[in-house]
Amino acid sequence: MDILLLSRIQFALTVMFHYIYPPLSIGLGMVLVIMESMSIFTKNPLYHQMTKFWVKIFGLIFAIGVATGIVMEFEFGTNWATYSRYVGDIFGSALAAEGVFAFFLESGFLAILLFGWDKVSPRMHWISTMLVCLGAHFSAVWIVVAGSWMQTPAGYHIVTQGSHVRAEITDFWAMVFNPSSMERLAHVLSGAWETAAFMVLSISAFYLLKKKHIAFAKASMKVALAMAVIACLGQMITGRISAEGVAKRQPAKLAAMEGHYAAQAPADFYILGIVDDNKSEVNGLKIKGMLSYLTTGDFNKPVQGLESFKKEDRPPVAIVFQSYHGMIIIGIVCMFLVFTAVILLWQKRLFESTWFLKLLVPAVLLPQLANQLGWITAEVGRQPWIVYGLLRTSEALSKSVQANAVLTSLIMFTLIYTLLFVLFIFLLDQKIKHGPEGFEHDIDTQMHRA
Repeated sequence: MDILLLSRIQFALTVMFHYIYPPLSIGLGMVLVIMESMSIFTKNPLYHQMTKFWVKIFGLIFAIGVATGIVMEFEFGTNWATYSRYVGDIFGSALAAEGVFAFFLESGFLAILLFGWDKVSPRMHWISTMLVCLGAHFSAVWIVVAGSWMQTPAGYHIVTQGSHVRAEITDFWAMVFNPSSMERLAHVLSGAWETAAFMVLSISAFYLLKKKHIAFAKASMKVALAMAVIACLGQMITGRISAEGVAKRQPAKLAAMEGHYAAQAPADFYILGIVDDNKSEVNGLKIKGMLSYLTTGDFNKPVQGLESFKKEDRPPVAIVFQSYHGMIIIGIVCMFLVFTAVILLWQKRLFESTWFLKLLVPAVLLPQLANQLGWITAEVGRQPWIVYGLLRTSEALSKSVQANAVLTSLIMFTLIYTLLFVLFIFLLDQKIKHGPEGFEHDIDTQMHRA
């Protein structure tokens, strides 16, 4: 097989498997801060019980996330040495900042969060929870900054050293606040909050269906629902802003996202469709001129299409188109579920609506799928560039790596990641079945009387 394709598949597998966990740990960190704050200020033992249970889930997710993330750093050196030399000054700064300001903060207070319940004061434990949450969010900041620089490079100049060319920072803050970093960060964080909120909703719905831990499940669901409303609205707003940024700075990606081929013509917005790249067309359900309106404010104004770019400079259309529209459809379904839940809660029917609770249990998968599809849209849509407009993916490979070595490691990673995922699901299932600890009967009695 082609070494470039193998290396891309290997890195995609690594990133996509790893990205199951960071959004959960970021979002659950926020959930824990809310719950423990309510415990501290209301003195209600129910919120203390909730925090202790979700901390255990957080600890499991954090451990798997760290284990799966380390591999990517080695792949930069083994498979993508040319790329590493090219962006080393940029990536090194961002990843060093992530280590100093995020990982050390998060991991430094993690032990208190997990094991300090009876060893420090409640207020100190609460502070530790907030710092772990802050560290998780800081980690997202620096990783997104590094990734965004690859999409919209800024604050650099090109240095030639012998036969090697590399990008070097000239303005650190211009690199940090590159044109797409903040809009992408907002979209990533709202997606992480939504992912965690749906996990809490799913597990709480499961308990309600099983008629176990009723008070715990109801209170957890209310917290998660409030967070899900904010996250879904945030996804909608930040997604629109991100799409506007893509239209301005990466027109080839936008054209691929909507299958817009004509060099200069009004562009339609597809709801569903099948791409026929050979005929340069999309067959499907569309709103005529809507993409033109969304990007220019005029239904009839031309939008730059794929045919205005050389074939070697175009991203793969079918995968970008389907990933983008799959992400949008999932986002709409998530919003429908969340606002239906709000209506049912307002009508005081949410916790007894068995049909809806059954929908919420598997809905935990929806934000995860949307996250993965969003990543595919962003990264495949950038092709053929690994650093947009500067370095092609085909030029970024290590010169000495062999295809058989990449294939062997790809098979090994697939097996190991499969085992890790099975272990994660097993341990998560065990924790869910065990449920929250302590005074459950007393709490249920109190809540019933209330």
